[in-house]
Amino acid sequence: MSDVSAVKHLVEKHTQLKKEIAKVIVGQEQVIEEILISIFSGGHALLVGVPGLAKTLMVNTISQALGLDFKRIQFTPDLMPSDILGSEILDKNREFKFLKGPVFSNIILADEINRTPPKTQAALLEAMQERSVTVAGTNYPLSLPYFVLATQNPIEQEGTYPLPEAQLDRFMFSINLDYPSFQEEVDVVKATTGDHKATVNPLFTAQEIIDFQQLIRRIPVADNVIEYAVKIVGKTRPKSSEASNLVKEFVDWGAGPRASQNLILAAKTHAATRGKYSPDIEDVQAVATGILRHRLIRNYKAEAEGISIEQIIKDLF
Repeated sequence: MSDVSAVKHLVEKHTQLKKEIAKVIVGQEQVIEEILISIFSGGHALLVGVPGLAKTLMVNTISQALGLDFKRIQFTPDLMPSDILGSEILDKNREFKFLKGPVFSNIILADEINRTPPKTQAALLEAMQERSVTVAGTNYPLSLPYFVLATQNPIEQEGTYPLPEAQLDRFMFSINLDYPSFQEEVDVVKATTGDHKATVNPLFTAQEIIDFQQLIRRIPVADNVIEYAVKIVGKTRPKSSEASNLVKEFVDWGAGPRASQNLILAAKTHAATRGKYSPDIEDVQAVATGILRHRLIRNYKAEAEGISIEQIIKDLF
């Protein structure tokens, strides 16, 4: 199949996938769009929202529609790294045997990831970046495709540990979930209080998703679009001469080079799922908020004056 036909095939499959997810999830189109962009780009996503907005159900439904192995890890304050990665046990022949943990799956739902101490959060770092796990000196590759979709509750403080910046940077998108509209909530209540249960059909194989990820990497990008993405990221750094006044005044720390890489990868996916053969500046702008949101650190003044991260990002365009 030529790359042109492959892009058309991706558009069809992407449309079918959204219809399949909509059988269970009402509304939240932008959230689903960003999760799917991160999956087809080969990135990870962090979902931030108050309880009851179907974050876990959404990830579960997406994994069913993608036809991939799915494991859910409930993060708790007493969770240990070995509960995620697995551990060596002594078998009946008195030999050490490695028992694989839940990290060995295609899609990992890291539920309430900020509820566990940093040493356990750090157990995911190698898996997220290298797609492999090292235990007792042995390296175990993870089966591809591999995604971590983590959820976080922004309103709880007790018993939570903020994610370290190094870990936040490994998430391609930080996605904010909002309350549904009145009509959406009516539809949710109707759908979830009856006895009808929607069936989600798997649409992909693991290899198909890997092929789509490789197709997206082959998509050409004009130099001016890459330069635009790098300029936007450069403007987020308060010490840079390019930084906007809003950044200089309200940002302590800007985004690193991973943000530029992710902007281009996500722009390619955004373009491809719309049937375009190369991304333009509008595609970069469409994905910029989700990619930069968790990479900028606002200062105290910004919080005191109610300046949101979204306002600062919009000012960069």
